[in-house]
Amino acid sequence: MATTGPLTALQAAIDRVPGYLDAATSGLPPRATADAMRAGIDAWQAGRIDMAAYDEAVVRARTAYARLVGVDPSAVAVGSQASSLVGLVAAAVPDGAEVVVVDGDFASVVFPFLAHADRGVTVRHVPLDALAAEVRPGTAVVAFSLVQSRDGRVADADAVVAAARAAGALTVCDVTQAAGWLPVGAGRFDVTVGAAYKWLAGPRGAAFLTVAPGTLDRLRPLHAGWYAGADVWRSVYGPHMTLASDARRFDVSPAWLVWLGTAPAVEAFAAVDPEAVRAHDVALADAFRAGVDLPPGGSAIVSLPDDDVGSLRAVLTAAGCRVAGRGGGVRLAFHVWNDDEDVDRAVRAVRGATRLDDPTGRPTGRDR
Repeated sequence: MATTGPLTALQAAIDRVPGYLDAATSGLPPRATADAMRAGIDAWQAGRIDMAAYDEAVVRARTAYARLVGVDPSAVAVGSQASSLVGLVAAAVPDGAEVVVVDGDFASVVFPFLAHADRGVTVRHVPLDALAAEVRPGTAVVAFSLVQSRDGRVADADAVVAAARAAGALTVCDVTQAAGWLPVGAGRFDVTVGAAYKWLAGPRGAAFLTVAPGTLDRLRPLHAGWYAGADVWRSVYGPHMTLASDARRFDVSPAWLVWLGTAPAVEAFAAVDPEAVRAHDVALADAFRAGVDLPPGGSAIVSLPDDDVGSLRAVLTAAGCRVAGRGGGVRLAFHVWNDDEDVDRAVRAVRGATRLDDPTGRPTGRDR
């Protein structure tokens, strides 16, 4: 693991919380993020709100996110939640069109399309490993998470993009569980969405949309308001509307304090090579997997089976591990603030959680 350089600086910027293995639910903020939000609250309470500072934070966050996912800032719009951004694409799907999604994918990727059933929009749910093969002529949109929230499986994005292009389908990729630990090339997709409060360690309430240039005119700016104007501060009143010519036309007016905290968080991750973060996170996750007799997984997320009452999760919690219960299992997420001590703590807990009816004493979390 790195001992000097940008990754070490990033790790030093975040207060360590031993046993915190839950980045897939919510990240741990850099101190600069918490400080910026506290200062913003103090200024608000004192009647010193600073519109210029709020705007600057949005610009900083947009620029840093663009650098992180490999696109120009003009291709990035800001919003609040992934589902509302996916909804822009769902509203643009023609009546009677087919949308292909991953069976069991996160609701924010799926529900916006299901909401258009009254227009004859059909949503077809297929296995992740068959996603590319299931794209066919007539498919209008392929919508999927790059990394599955439930268990950390990583989609074969290259195969999906190739299949979608061959069929003339739009690609919509949710990078919420990827951006921050997995290198993301957003430019290869027509649309991406990503919330910043997980692996990017920002506050909840900030999200990003990237739109390929050829896709801009295919989406309607449903949330158009003053912040989507070509000149923001000359767009605060009607009757005339002149929206930004780039992806800013899809901007949602920002929740000010949230963006004060988002900017330093995204900047911190954008300053590090995503490949270095991936190597660190996956090494820890695979070390944990080896400790509970599982093969390498190649993901920062590990999912273990659990019973209906969450017995394994309870054991891990009692051992001082913060984990999540998801989809009938327990989910562990390893990120930059984690180290070998966190791995050892989780391994000891899982190996000690034996089934009373298992004479081999195998750990509860072991795949059978």
